[in-house]
Amino acid sequence: MSTFSFDGLHHVQLAIPAGAEDLCRQFWGDVLGMTELEKPPVLAARGGCWFRGGGLEVHLGVEEDFRPARKAHPGIQVTSLNGLAQRLTEGGHEVIWDDNFPGHRRFYAFDKLGNRLEFLEPAPTS
Repeated sequence: MSTFSFDGLHHVQLAIPAGAEDLCRQFWGDVLGMTELEKPPVLAARGGCWFRGGGLEVHLGVEEDFRPARKAHPGIQVTSLNGLAQRLTEGGHEVIWDDNFPGHRRFYAFDKLGNRLEFLEPAPTS
């Protein structure tokens, strides 16, 4: 039997409707402060955009029959959850706190297209 190991998550992809790249830039770039990446030309022709920040890549790909992911979501671990919550709130995004995940503080928010996002950090130990 061959062996292997998982080394980390390279990226998460979320669906967007055609023409929504500027909304993505406003949220992922302006509000969250991630850097937009240049897509390879063969993939850029399909639309969408990619962002990177803190070792995380988010790929936003055009889906013809787009419907926002209201339940499925990436769980993004952050440092200074309160700081991110404040930044999102100041950017006009609702933050929905949820204390039902033992050992972590977390909240949910939605991007400008309605995709659900979970942000969390380990709870301080006493």
